[in-house]
Amino acid sequence: MIKIGDKVPAMKLMVATSDGPREADTAELFGPGKVVLFATPGAFTPTCSAKHLPGFVQHQAELKAKGVDRIVCMAVNDAFVLGAWAKEQKAGDGIIMLADGSGMFTKALGLELDLTARGLGIRSQRFALVAVDGVVTHLAVEEPGGFDVSRAEAVLEAL
Repeated sequence: MIKIGDKVPAMKLMVATSDGPREADTAELFGPGKVVLFATPGAFTPTCSAKHLPGFVQHQAELKAKGVDRIVCMAVNDAFVLGAWAKEQKAGDGIIMLADGSGMFTKALGLELDLTARGLGIRSQRFALVAVDGVVTHLAVEEPGGFDVSRAEAVLEAL
């Protein structure tokens, strides 16, 4: 599992934009500046839709005020699903919707979660991390079924 002091893995993924999916390089996305990444097990899933993403939408200005340059929401879903989710959640342009469709980035982070028995396949654990210039400075991984340390409010407290 990735840990504090590690560099965020470099690879190409897709992001959902208002103009449709576009390729993104994680080295650039997590490069210069301070980035908050929060990951959800899946778009449109109950806790993710009712609490996780809405918390970051609600607290965008406060995160930016604490020096955060980019806020990234990631799920093991495709960019079309993340685009629809962002629209439904009114996430706007302030949150980058990172689609890890095949789960390769999640696996590179060592934060995959096997939900095959529940019909969801391999997904991401629920977590939040802060990276400064591509290096992890804070990592908070939830216990299975938990929603505490990766909340927007918890990230604000950690900054």
